[in-house]
Amino acid sequence: MTEAAAQSGPGRVVRAVGSTRLRGLRPPPAVRESLPLALLLLHVAATRAPREFPVAAALTVALALPLVWRHRAPRAVFGAVAGAAFVQWLVGVQLPADVCLLVALHAVAAHAGRRDALLAGAVVEGGALLACLRWATEGAFLAPFVALSAAVVAAAALGANARTTRAYLAALEDRATHLERQQDQQARLAVAEERTRIAREVHDIVTHNLSVMVALTDAAVHAQHRSPERATAAMVQASETGRQALTDMRRSLGILRTDEPDAQRHPLPGLAQLEALAERMRAAGLATRVELRGGHAHVPATAQLTVYRLVQEALTNTFKHSPAGTRAEVRVRCSAATVTVDVTDSGPGTASGGRTGAGAAAPGHGIPGMRERCAAYGGTLRAGPLPGGGWGVHTRLLLDGDGAVPA
Repeated sequence: MTEAAAQSGPGRVVRAVGSTRLRGLRPPPAVRESLPLALLLLHVAATRAPREFPVAAALTVALALPLVWRHRAPRAVFGAVAGAAFVQWLVGVQLPADVCLLVALHAVAAHAGRRDALLAGAVVEGGALLACLRWATEGAFLAPFVALSAAVVAAAALGANARTTRAYLAALEDRATHLERQQDQQARLAVAEERTRIAREVHDIVTHNLSVMVALTDAAVHAQHRSPERATAAMVQASETGRQALTDMRRSLGILRTDEPDAQRHPLPGLAQLEALAERMRAAGLATRVELRGGHAHVPATAQLTVYRLVQEALTNTFKHSPAGTRAEVRVRCSAATVTVDVTDSGPGTASGGRTGAGAAAPGHGIPGMRERCAAYGGTLRAGPLPGGGWGVHTRLLLDGDGAVPA
């Protein structure tokens, strides 16, 4: 258990116990709903004469009892209470239970529509007018009518405010649910993108370095008897390539771990490492020339990594699918807003050459991964046979876009 969970555990238990105690002290719903009716009947029994008690008690029950269902059927409850109040007015009995009309009006305003609330308010206001006309003392009509009218407006306004608050809270809850669902979707997309990035990095690192190591090892095997010095140099180069592959793997996967020091000790490969890449390819048997034009100090590290991986994948494809004696040329031109990359070779420029480009018989993951890297910087990749023979890869990365995704 984490420290935060350990600290929140006792507080959660205390809140749960406190909530349980409050629920234990709160009376049941049936008792809460019947308590006002009981108090009103008690008041009628204490203030009415025995001969008036049956009628007053019956009217009190007719006014107060329907309020038990006011939340489930506010219109029907209001109609029942208003009918009982009209009967009370016809009989000529004044009761404190008349306040039930205001409670029923509040329920209509809180749980029904605005039109129903206005209609109910007009009915109660008419009842207030009739009550004042019948029971107000002579010359004192205005004051009680204004007081009752204010009570009617207050009950309707409080009910409407309760309805608005409830709708607002429901909207907030729906929004919170939508945001939570959206955050979950974004988290899943981020995980998928990170998995794709790691898979792309691992593919480029493993494919390139293993191809070079296999070629160097084969060369060492063939040269071990005739030229031991060349065999030793090839094995040393294969060992260096393996170490470089391990470093690249630790660096790529070390981003996922905060305690991994290799990502900080070894910077990401960039344009400055293209010559070292070409040297490894030359050692493996692919004559490679690199031409870098323009200053690249302003090019972001992630864009430089993209260029490096593009060149690495293009040279790896040339190395794997071209015959001996093939020459490769890498041209990188940097400007203030773009980086243009061209990788050409003199090998077979047809689909039969085994390239994983457009028109190839067996598409692989190399060039699709290159296209994804280019798309992150608003570029498109062209890979295919050249008119004069050979194979070419061309792309242009945009550096002035704010939405570039790290490759």
